Amino acid sequence: MTEQLRLMAVHAHPDDESSKGAATMAKYVSEGVDVLVATCTGGERGSILNPKLQGDPYIEKNIHEVRAKEMAEARDILGVKQEWLGFVDSGLPEGDPLPPLPEGCFALQDVDEAAGRLVKLIRDFRPHVVTTYDENGGYPHPDHIMTHKISMVAFEAAGDASRYPEAGEPWQPLKLYYNQGFNRPRTQALHEALLERGMESPYGEWLERWHTMGRERTLTTYVPCGDFFEIRDKALIAHATQIDPDGGWFRVPLDLQREIWPTEEYELAKSVVGTSLPEDDLFAGIRNN
Repeated sequence: MTEQLRLMAVHAHPDDESSKGAATMAKYVSEGVDVLVATCTGGERGSILNPKLQGDPYIEKNIHEVRAKEMAEARDILGVKQEWLGFVDSGLPEGDPLPPLPEGCFALQDVDEAAGRLVKLIRDFRPHVVTTYDENGGYPHPDHIMTHKISMVAFEAAGDASRYPEAGEPWQPLKLYYNQGFNRPRTQALHEALLERGMESPYGEWLERWHTMGRERTLTTYVPCGDFFEIRDKALIAHATQIDPDGGWFRVPLDLQREIWPTEEYELAKSVVGTSLPEDDLFAGIRNN
């Protein structure tokens, strides 16, 4: 292809782009790929997870504005573009039974209607590749599951002139991937490497309860991006309300990560071009067409 390659990553909340596929995006940006993050919600109902910032009255009162500023900083660190789809965070319901979702939130929108916003963004940006979440959302947050639903509708509809005619000229993305960076093989490999070196592993409990997290996924694509793990971590730390810089995310030394598992993983869900699995490039089958 002589045309500039374009990648769209569809995420539920600000911070998801930095915890899922961030090193991949930074790698592609360094290669001249045009990368756009589509953020479905503003994260308005996200809890303040960094203990150092909990109880701050300004943050609690202005969480939407604070998270938008965090997103802007992370976006700049990664070198990506970013657009808000403008939906309202659904929150993560807790309790037994679970409470109802808040009126008007993202997860309660009509799927076909909500997908129209993403269709318009796809037609405007014209990505060759789209990444999103699997049907379980990666984990069962209602906004992650809804992100999956609208991504599937939009991928199929964006190239169909008869659907969403008000959303611009049709454009068919060529491949759709599910983020699968939190996978058992990676987690097991890092866990064992830490123990072999006499270090504490943050993954023991994860592995013990892995069977409760849903079925094993099929990993089809391993993108080498170890050189960009530091950028990934800086972008994640920029989401200060969501991430404790002294927490479990950062307990595995970067050199060990690069040695043991220097890739980020994806599951190829849909493709309208031929490709051979496994892949090491989200644009496999596209670059030479």
